[in-house]
Amino acid sequence: MTVQILLLLAGLALIVYGADFLVDGASSVARKVGISEFVIGLTIVGMGTSAPEMVVSFIGAIQGKADVAVGNIVGSNIFNTLLILGLSAMILPMSISRSNIRRDIPINIGVVLLLILLGMKATIGYGAENGLTRLDGGILLAAFIIYIWSCFKFDKKEDSEGSSDKEIGTAKAILLIIGGLAGLIIGGRLFVDSATTLATMLGVSEKFVAITILAGGTSLPELATCVVAAAKKKGQLALGNIIGSNIFNILLILGGSALINPLSFADLDYVDIGVLLLSSLMILASYFFFRKKVIDRGDGAIMFLIWGAYMAYLFINL
Repeated sequence: MTVQILLLLAGLALIVYGADFLVDGASSVARKVGISEFVIGLTIVGMGTSAPEMVVSFIGAIQGKADVAVGNIVGSNIFNTLLILGLSAMILPMSISRSNIRRDIPINIGVVLLLILLGMKATIGYGAENGLTRLDGGILLAAFIIYIWSCFKFDKKEDSEGSSDKEIGTAKAILLIIGGLAGLIIGGRLFVDSATTLATMLGVSEKFVAITILAGGTSLPELATCVVAAAKKKGQLALGNIIGSNIFNILLILGGSALINPLSFADLDYVDIGVLLLSSLMILASYFFFRKKVIDRGDGAIMFLIWGAYMAYLFINL
C-alpha cells in the first residue's frame, strides 16, 4: 500500500507542475503569434487535457464497453463545467467576451443538443434504440473539424487578456507546452491507476471507483490547468479550456469511439442527460443574469452545489 500511496502523490505532483508549465507555455505562444488565449485554451490546452478521456473512451470502444466510453465523456463534461469551472470562478471571476457569447457558448450548447438528437433516438421517437451509430460518429467528427477551423479563422485578439508575465523564448514555450501535456497525461494516468488499486485494496466497490475516481481522475488535467490559470488571472484560458475540452470530448472522442464501435446509450437516464444539458446552459445563464457578463463567485458556488447534488443522486442510486 505504501508504494501505491507514493505513486498517487507522484501522479498529483506531475499534474500540478504539468498544469503550471502548460499555462505558461500556451500563454506565451498566444502572445507571440497573435492568437487569443481563449483559442489556445480551446485547441492546444483543451485537446491536450482531454487526452485521458480519449484513451479511456477509445479503449472502452475497442473492447465493446459502451458504458465506459459514453459514461466517461458525459461524466467528465459534467465534472468539467460544474466542478472545475465552478471552483475556478470562485478563485477568479471570469469575464465573458462578445465572441464567447455569440459563438463559443452557443456552439457548446449546440454540441450537447446534437449529441442528444443523435444519441437519444428512441426517446425522441425516431429510432429503435438510443445510441450512436458509425454514421453518427462521422457527423460528430465532421462537426469537430469545421469548429476547429472556424476557431482559427474567426479568432479576434480582443479575446486576449493583458499579461505582465516575463517573456519566454519560443523554443522554451514549446518545450513547456510539450512537457506540461506529458506531465498532465502521465500524472493523470498514474493517479487513476494507483487510486483504483488503493480502492480495490480497501474493498471499495468497482462501481464506486468508476463513478468517483475514474470520472474525476480523467478530468484532473482540466482541474489542475483551470485552477492554475485562474490563480494566474488568465480567466479566458480557463474558460477556453473547459469549453474546448467539452466540445472535444463529444465531437472527437465520442465521434471517434462510435466509428470504432457503435455506442449504446442504454445506461444513461433522464437525469444524466438533463444535468449534462444544464451544465452547458449554466455558462450562458451567467452572462445574462443581472447583465453582469461574468462568471462570478456566486455562479461558481451554484455550479458546485449542482455538481454535489448530482453526485449525491448517483451515490443514492448505486
